[in-house]
Amino acid sequence: MIREKAIAGALGAEIEGIDLTRALSANDYKQIRKLLIEHEVIFFRNQDVSPAQQKALADSFGPLQTHPAYETVEGFPEITILESTAEQPTKIEAWHSDMTFLKHPPIASILRSKITPEKGGDTLWASMTVAYEKLSGNMKRLLDGLSAVHDFRHGFKESLEEEGGANRLAEAVKKNPPVEHPVIQIHPESGKKVVFVNSLFTTHIVGLNRSESRAILDFLFDHIKTPEFTCRFNWEPNCVALWDNRSTQHKPINDYFPAHRKLHRITIYGDKPY
Repeated sequence: MIREKAIAGALGAEIEGIDLTRALSANDYKQIRKLLIEHEVIFFRNQDVSPAQQKALADSFGPLQTHPAYETVEGFPEITILESTAEQPTKIEAWHSDMTFLKHPPIASILRSKITPEKGGDTLWASMTVAYEKLSGNMKRLLDGLSAVHDFRHGFKESLEEEGGANRLAEAVKKNPPVEHPVIQIHPESGKKVVFVNSLFTTHIVGLNRSESRAILDFLFDHIKTPEFTCRFNWEPNCVALWDNRSTQHKPINDYFPAHRKLHRITIYGDKPY
């Protein structure tokens, strides 16, 4: 029997009573999807899933996406490797939703831990549903109907500035021109409104001058990381996190250098935000 235990007031739950190394039954899938929409991010411990099993789990939720910049698991181009070592520490520091530079960002992501540091290396998630709910009525009215630009180049500017980075990522830049998404979108399953801008990929709000756009975005980027909107997960080997990319943002806590951390991520194709 599947059991849930909420880990924070805003979002997040640990799930027990299911073996992700086995194919999901129709009832298992229905329960997990319901829990995902309810809690926005759910966690499973002690799940030694292989790349094939991780892909099979993701396939249950829909078509899969590939990432234009990250290395992938051999034989599984859909599974990206997120790794930080003493020689090549991670560059991702910002709160973000995955791959919002795409016209159709992922509906969800599944992250599986392979190597974790003895201490540190947690990940934070924040509920964009709660972030919207806590805005004033006047701010909600101001934001409704606005669109913002999301740009691959903005999210990977450090990599592009590295020696050889522009050449290595030239094809990714070409295939991923800037896109527009609503600042506030309606979640297609919960029906709730969510904040849909993030500091990693969002560059400006359409139709506003530079200073107006910057002021609103800076406010939202600060607002979404309010502690009461968040939960925190402590990784161990063989943990799996499944989150709704439409209604959450997340941030790795990079407090473990020079220790080794390695995770495998897979993302599920989504609809255009609306």
